[in-house]
Order: sequence, then structure tokens, then C-alpha cells
Amino acid sequence: MKNKKHIYRKLFTSTFYLSAFTFGGGFVIIPLMKKKFVDDLQWIKEDEMLNLAAIAQSSPGAVAVNAAILLGYRVAGILGALVTILGTILPPIITLTIISFFYAAFRDNIVVNSVLKGMQAGIAAVIADVALNLGDNVLKEKDIVFAIIMVGAFVATFFLGINVIYIILVCGFIGAAKMLLQIRKIQKEGDSQ
Repeated sequence: MKNKKHIYRKLFTSTFYLSAFTFGGGFVIIPLMKKKFVDDLQWIKEDEMLNLAAIAQSSPGAVAVNAAILLGYRVAGILGALVTILGTILPPIITLTIISFFYAAFRDNIVVNSVLKGMQAGIAAVIADVALNLGDNVLKEKDIVFAIIMVGAFVATFFLGINVIYIILVCGFIGAAKMLLQIRKIQKEGDSQ
């Protein structure tokens, strides 16, 4: 039982820390979760983290909370998911509560506005880094279909302005169709032997 308590405590403190010191939303917290839970703690594998990130991004709601739920559930079941939800949502709730008391003073403060503008630039760099790392992982698989999906999704979003929901649905359909074709191919090979 002591080991379970240690896991729950580590899940809570890790997600609380990541949520408290991450600015920019879910796209920024995903690589930090990967570093913590894949690289440092080695509780899950990198491909599992990529799958969790994809599911979190395609599910309704905040990406950081979705990723925390999936990660907590994967590591420690339903109670792990509840612990990571709490660890992820507490820092923003505390921060927003404090800010709401001082909103009028923050709203017109030049220093606060400058800090927020600087943070926006840093967030853009982190998001670009995430996109490059995820894209690199797709290219390492050397699967032309996934590379075409990646480039097509970028073009559809950036240049054509197509709603992300449609892109996610189409990409999911293509991925499912590819998997079904692979299963059928394996079954035909098994039948011919």
C-alpha cells in the first residue's frame, strides 16, 4: 500500500508542479509531461505518451486536463486519474482566484502587460518546439501515409483555414482505414499459409 501512496503523491506533486509553472495551455504541458513521466520516472513509454497526447488533443475540453486524466489512469487507474485532475486544476484555480481580487490593478499595469507579452513569445517558441518534436517522431516512423497526413493537416490549417475539428476527424478516419487495411492484409497472409 505504501508504494501506491507514493505513486499517488508523485502523480499529484508532478502534475501540480507542471500545471503551476506552465504558461500557454495544454500544448506546452505535453512535452513537460513527456519529460517527467517518460524520461525521468519512466512510468510510460514515449509512443504511449504520443498516443495519450493525440487522444487528449482530440477530446473535448482542456488539453492539459485531458492529458492528465489519461496519464493518471494509465499509471494508477481511476484514483490516479482523479489525483492528476486535482493536481492539474488546482494551480489555475488558485491563480485565477488571486488575480480576480487584484484584477483592476493588473488590468492597467504596464509592467504586467509587458510580462504577459514576453510570455506570449516564449509560449510560441515552446509550441513550435513541440510541433517539431512530434513531426520528427512521425518522420522517424518512415511511413509515407503519416507524413502526408502531417503535411496535409498543416496546409489545411495554416493556409486554407479549415476548422481543426474537421481535420482531426479526417485524420482519424484515415488512420482507422490504414489500420483496417493492415489487419486485413495480415489476415489474408495468415489464410494463405
